[in-house]
Amino acid sequence: MNLIMKMLAAPATVLALWAATAQAAPNDEIAKRLEPVGQVCVQGKECKGMEVVASAGGGAAKTPKDVIAKHCNACHGTGLLGAPKIGDKAAWKERADHQGGLDGILAKAITGVNAMPPKGTCADCSDDDLKGAIKEMSGL
Repeated sequence: MNLIMKMLAAPATVLALWAATAQAAPNDEIAKRLEPVGQVCVQGKECKGMEVVASAGGGAAKTPKDVIAKHCNACHGTGLLGAPKIGDKAAWKERADHQGGLDGILAKAITGVNAMPPKGTCADCSDDDLKGAIKEMSGL
């Protein structure tokens, strides 16, 4: 019986030491591990600790070539799903004739048409940014 007690004493000691060190973690360390990974900021309210603030719909005007490269080229560069290709004046003119000219095409670009989402994935583009991109792509 004495031998069994000695054999159990070593693992019990190790377990007790491990438990003591696990409990010794300071509350600050525990709080740090439990901090949220992010926070939500509401426009118009102070948001402490946020160095970068994104503003929807604002910002500097974009060049038509930038808008086309980032948002339009994927579909209009290849004619994906019937999108008029960049530089195909005949296809763009046909659309303009059916939709009320350049302003009609712009209205469709803002609301979305067929498979194209509203503003063609450029949610922060102004109407003027979109109009410039349409003029550049269409030649109208």
